[in-house]
Amino acid sequence: PAAGEATRPPTGQVCQGHLMVDVRLVEVDADNWRACAALRVEEEQRRWVADVTYYLCLCTYGGTWHPLAVQLDHDVVGFLMWAVDDDHSRWIGGLVVDAAHQRHGVGRAALIEAIRLLIAQPDCAGVALSCHPANHAARSLYAALGFFDTGETAEDGELVSRLRLGDAQTLAGIEGPDEP
Repeated sequence: PAAGEATRPPTGQVCQGHLMVDVRLVEVDADNWRACAALRVEEEQRRWVADVTYYLCLCTYGGTWHPLAVQLDHDVVGFLMWAVDDDHSRWIGGLVVDAAHQRHGVGRAALIEAIRLLIAQPDCAGVALSCHPANHAARSLYAALGFFDTGETAEDGELVSRLRLGDAQTLAGIEGPDEP
């Protein structure tokens, strides 16, 4: 879209039990950054993720990451950030879902929407993310979405997982280029 042109925020619908989880990813801005900063995870999860305020600073001053708020019914219930790597893969980082909204499909829906958003960008070569080796819940979610462990280790010791572009397109319900 041209500068100043409105775009429809990505919306992810994931069926969780009998409920449909409908999340939107929106840019973090002057109206919602405080709600992002107020997000809290369960105490035992604090070893896996930083406070969102750290991620917001990384996005603002680091020059690499771009922040997105995860909204459910117009309320901010999560956060994630994304970046482009030298190999044109898109990275998802800093995924945080507020403790009050966990185990309802919000994280899964947010990841699927982030994947949709990122693979629509020109020259996207696939999607990558990383997590602590002992974060079994996150690793299980990522594997269920088609991410595979690469054997790579990020600078912070986290294990890198990748989602091939074709698998990302299938997950996002987007047709890829025709194969010969």
